[in-house]
Amino acid sequence: MSFSTAFSETDNNTEPLELRKIMKAMGNDMQNILAAINNEDWSAIKQSAVNIAEHPKPPFTEKIRILSFIGTDTAQFKKLDTITHNTAMELVKLAEQENGNAIIDKFAQLQKSCLNCHQSFRKPFQAHFYGK
Repeated sequence: MSFSTAFSETDNNTEPLELRKIMKAMGNDMQNILAAINNEDWSAIKQSAVNIAEHPKPPFTEKIRILSFIGTDTAQFKKLDTITHNTAMELVKLAEQENGNAIIDKFAQLQKSCLNCHQSFRKPFQAHFYGK
């Protein structure tokens, strides 16, 4: 992975990025879906999947900082976000059909899309924006 050198040093402010809050909320929605699958709570699955698909975007200035850091990997980042969005929307449709087995399969795909993004971007983000 090649990250842009637009910021040669860490860009770590004391305030966490809004992106971190968004990711935490999405993680909570993933946990909610898992619990809802166990309870066959189709409406809860649908709501949490909608939350994931329609997650908020970071503020414009933060988005610029993130995209400047990602540089040439911006297309990959956006592709992974699109896959997550589309997979979550497919999960919404399956929840409307109350199709438990298909929901489990689609949820696994959603987990994989999250994992792919995290494995590509989490450590570099933490190092750059938080000095970790």
